[in-house]
Amino acid sequence: MTNIITRRSITRRGVLAAGAGLAAMSAGAHKAFAQAGRVQAANVTPPNLPIESGATLRMLRPVRFVQPDEDVFRANAAKFTAKTGVPVRVDFVGWEDINQQTAVTANTGAGPDLIMGFSDAPHIFTSKLIDLTDVADYVGKRYGGWLAMAEKYGKRSGTNNWIGLPFGASGGPLVYRKSAVNAAGFQSVPDDHAGFLDLCKKLKAAGKPSGFALGNAVGDGNSFCNWLIWSFGGYLVDEAGKVAINSKETIDALNYLKELHASFIPGTTAWNDISNNRAYASQELWLTQNGVSLYFALKNDPATAAIAEDTQHQLMPKGRLSLPAMTGLTLNAMVFRHSKFPNASKAFLQFMLEHEQHEPWLNANLGYWAHPLAAYDAAAVWQGDPRVSIFKDTMRSPFWNGYKGPITEASGQANAEYVTVQMCAAVASGQSTAQEAAQEAERRARRIFRS
Repeated sequence: MTNIITRRSITRRGVLAAGAGLAAMSAGAHKAFAQAGRVQAANVTPPNLPIESGATLRMLRPVRFVQPDEDVFRANAAKFTAKTGVPVRVDFVGWEDINQQTAVTANTGAGPDLIMGFSDAPHIFTSKLIDLTDVADYVGKRYGGWLAMAEKYGKRSGTNNWIGLPFGASGGPLVYRKSAVNAAGFQSVPDDHAGFLDLCKKLKAAGKPSGFALGNAVGDGNSFCNWLIWSFGGYLVDEAGKVAINSKETIDALNYLKELHASFIPGTTAWNDISNNRAYASQELWLTQNGVSLYFALKNDPATAAIAEDTQHQLMPKGRLSLPAMTGLTLNAMVFRHSKFPNASKAFLQFMLEHEQHEPWLNANLGYWAHPLAAYDAAAVWQGDPRVSIFKDTMRSPFWNGYKGPITEASGQANAEYVTVQMCAAVASGQSTAQEAAQEAERRARRIFRS
């Protein structure tokens, strides 16, 4: 009987047990923070945020993939209410819905006070948001500085003004069955394109195929397709924001994908963010790309514990680059101008990023959301399972959605419209040649970037 993992089955059963173990380490981790001198409370003055009389807050954020994410987040929100008297309602919505609901909120000027969207979402709606620089500066100084990806997604392009406050990023390294890779003649997954293709072909021949999302999947689809193009040296726009997707490097990547896709499990062009989880858990799939939630769901279910024991994580192949071309799906909080309670909103975000709330939340997520601030390198979650520690540096990546260009409304729109993903899917499915797909992506990108 196959074990099918859905969002709702990655729940309390075993994950909370692991979370409880991490919670037991919290006191020691808090002491480690102080001993390391990473919390500079005495030297940093928090911003003056007098909370408005009668304030109430409503927040929208993506649904959890591991149950403790929601449990601890809600508990922290309740702590804020107990401290300030400000009721906070947090609504969790589907990953595929968060962009649409953010757009509706921004365009109507009504709805939630705060939304925790993905990655570049604040850059799409800059004129509808309030400035968060005072909170960002305080939190950054207190907790060792913001990591590279957090700064990239938090600051408005070309300025030092913060329009988003990143809470964490979900990394997407390779997830594979060690026994299958070893049986194919490899100690680990090769770091070059040719070796990676060779491995995937041999896995298919052995009846243990690979598979990567090529559907409109917020996390997995964008992650894989961006890696593919970047690892060949291609990119959507250049440093000046000029459309550059129709390049020799992109054509090389797409031709490579055509051959690589032939080794995939069927159906990947229609995958969403849960599809590869299900296929891997049911042993239809032996190599993919995913966050840590899959590993923990397998590990804590007796029916799939053996699969977890045979599972390894590894950074994506470097290809033509000197480092893996990987970014992370980032939770990025923003406050809307239509909110009647901007100070309460900012105070809530600051409270949630303070060590007493943020580290327990990171620990409860078991590595699914990697931290945005350097001090949280000392978080308990990174001190245990080496298969989790690979996620620790997710937000140190120098890559971002829209790389190499500035993060703007246009780059956010291109990502939301899956320009790169749909280009890759068209070639993988045989609907277009590499040249045709790159030309169509260029046409769409020029319309968005107006260049």
